[in-house]
Amino acid sequence: MRLEDLDYFLAVAASGHVGRASETVGATQPALTKGIQRLERELQIQLFERTAKGMTLTVPGQAFYERLRAARLGIDEAVKEANDLHLGKVGLIRAGISPNYAEGLFGDACASLLRQRPAARIQVTVGLNDKLFAALRQGDLDFCLSALPRGEQNEFDQRPLFNDHLHVVAREDHPLFRAHGLRFDGLGRESWILPGPQVMARRAVEASFAERGLPPPNVVIESNSSIASLMNVVKNTNLLGITGEMTLKQAFGAGLRMLELEGAMWPRTVGIITRRNAYLSPLTKRFIELLETAAK
Repeated sequence: MRLEDLDYFLAVAASGHVGRASETVGATQPALTKGIQRLERELQIQLFERTAKGMTLTVPGQAFYERLRAARLGIDEAVKEANDLHLGKVGLIRAGISPNYAEGLFGDACASLLRQRPAARIQVTVGLNDKLFAALRQGDLDFCLSALPRGEQNEFDQRPLFNDHLHVVAREDHPLFRAHGLRFDGLGRESWILPGPQVMARRAVEASFAERGLPPPNVVIESNSSIASLMNVVKNTNLLGITGEMTLKQAFGAGLRMLELEGAMWPRTVGIITRRNAYLSPLTKRFIELLETAAK
């Protein structure tokens, strides 16, 4: 069984199309087609359904894909570990950061690391947790600094750092702050700016509405852009938004105010998230230690 055939299979399975996969792996479409046919003959299994729209994994193909993807990540990490041992302290850190924490804590840790390890390189991806967790699963990130997912997570290891509870916020002179007897139910009459439905913060808000028998919030702007951009919209409209306590203490939190209502706060812990049993280079481990120190 050829390693390149396995890589061809992974690329086609991920893209669902031989043409797109050929661009990813830098091989011709006939080479990919022959490689997959060779693999199917060796396994004596049909891995794909061929359709006019592309390639769809069969049930056995999907099971093979999940196992092979994990094994391929293990091979990549073995190579990375060997290189790290050869190069010593030189290396690359691939960090995923929630936009709430890209300043302050993360910046302090970066400065400390570069003083200690001037040859280090840090590749930073800033995004919300849905994007970061997907990249972490794929092995594109070494770790994330983000709100920790709630409930049991078999795929991730978590290191709590601090609490940063989520609040409903509005501009300081929003009419709601002059309303008498305002309760959570009244938020259902307002319009909102929220991140996409796959983001944990959005799901937490919608769950609170559902628990009270309310329809989902009226989201007129859905955006996964930077927290500064979102809060700027809140400051200049009557829209409600959500953000953590740390955001309100930063420069772009000026002009915003929390709505202190029962049920309008969601406990949240921020920390370091890594793939379970994944290899972490000595340099990455040192950077995580610096983040833990900066969070104290």
